[in-house]
Amino acid sequence: MTEQHLVAVVALEGVVSFDLGTPTQIFGTARDEHGHRKYDVRVCSPGGRPVRASAGYLVTPDHGLELTERADTVVVSGISYGDPVENGGLDPAVAEALRNAHARGARVMSICTGAFVLAAAGLLDDRPATTHWWWAERFRELFPHVKLDRDVLFVDGGDVLTSAGVGAGIDLCLHVVRTDFGSEVANRAARRSVVPPFREGGQAQYIERPVSRPSDASLAATRTWAIERLDAPLTLQDLAGHARMSVRTFTRRFRDETGVSPARWLLQQRVDHARALLESTDLPVEVVARRSGLGTAAGLRQHLQSAIGVAPSAYRRTFRVVPESAGG
Repeated sequence: MTEQHLVAVVALEGVVSFDLGTPTQIFGTARDEHGHRKYDVRVCSPGGRPVRASAGYLVTPDHGLELTERADTVVVSGISYGDPVENGGLDPAVAEALRNAHARGARVMSICTGAFVLAAAGLLDDRPATTHWWWAERFRELFPHVKLDRDVLFVDGGDVLTSAGVGAGIDLCLHVVRTDFGSEVANRAARRSVVPPFREGGQAQYIERPVSRPSDASLAATRTWAIERLDAPLTLQDLAGHARMSVRTFTRRFRDETGVSPARWLLQQRVDHARALLESTDLPVEVVARRSGLGTAAGLRQHLQSAIGVAPSAYRRTFRVVPESAGG
């Protein structure tokens, strides 16, 4: 690795402005204790032509895709318009540039929907990857051979790395800086950018999962009844009794309608309700645990950690400024 690691940031038509700025900001501010830059960050596009950003203005890069021929790291920024890649397909020149860069040993990364570009170029086949949760199902439809994990912030596959949406790109870039030059350089870049210095890649994305709404399915009334009583010690027998079915029949039909067991569904509703209370109220963690049916503060911590990888206090701080006495 050269003293100044060359990063080529690929901007395509419809580039997401935040995703384009993330690698230039994070890598561009990574410096040693003497203030020497550790990365040389440059933006390129097919033919060096201007591309229109999703925000409605033109981006005019200084370089064409030939920059990828000598870059140590190639970053594909997210794109935003309809189905990424499907609108006109991936430019063959872009696909070839990415494949060639990877073949000669360059590290290739994507931010957000940039994963669609890597997948369309064939670089994610049979590999673990992630992208923005909003696009996860469409990604699976287009690229069934990719081992997509929609829940994590980023995936480090060694020579190919992918991140989830928007802020997760910051986490991935800081992770790369830390891998290349250590925690001190990464922490220094984080401080310069006024962002948290570290979030584990395995931490869950903050995916919007509202409490389920009733539908026309036959057990919708029972699910609504249960949601209104999450703080009560509901049992499988209670649910089946409300539906006026045997436990066996209820369990089978419940799984047919929801895809999960009644116990798993009920736990998810309780965790979702707890998350909503943490986001929207200043209630102490013990009260949140009781109102959501998770019992004690310890139970809430355990279930929230299992579900999204963070403690209640850390989750609450993400959404609200609360008194320290709220705990977690």
